[in-house]
Amino acid sequence: MRTLNMVLMVAGLMVGSSLMAGHPESEKLIDTARQEAGEMAVKQLKEMLDTEKKVIVMDVREESQRAEGEIYASNMVAMTRGNLEFEVMNKIKDKNAVIITYCRGGSRGALAAQTLRKLGYVNATTLKGGLKGWAEEGYPIETGLGVTRLSKEQ
Repeated sequence: MRTLNMVLMVAGLMVGSSLMAGHPESEKLIDTARQEAGEMAVKQLKEMLDTEKKVIVMDVREESQRAEGEIYASNMVAMTRGNLEFEVMNKIKDKNAVIITYCRGGSRGALAAQTLRKLGYVNATTLKGGLKGWAEEGYPIETGLGVTRLSKEQ
């Protein structure tokens, strides 16, 4: 059963990510956002979490997408990309906080990190590859069914 759940989760991540691609204008906006906000490697975030560095992990996916799982962090904030500008300043007061945004595949996370920078959050960046990149590295994902991770078969 656990293997089936993992297969379904990965399939959902892959299909959902492919739906986001294709429009040159959108891709240009996303590329600009990545350049302006930067991207953090998945392994770097994992090391920060493992060593308990002070970091806020921000999930910017829609609420219904959070059922796919999430990256566990002791300081985690979930707010949709669409509500970011309206909610973030009430939830995160420290403009110097290290904030790592993520979504399913990285696009909305990049746009969110760019927006955070424009709002004055100087240490905001996005997780390269989003939740999909995290899962592909084999790191744990918290789901309603517990903790799961992809297995890399040799």
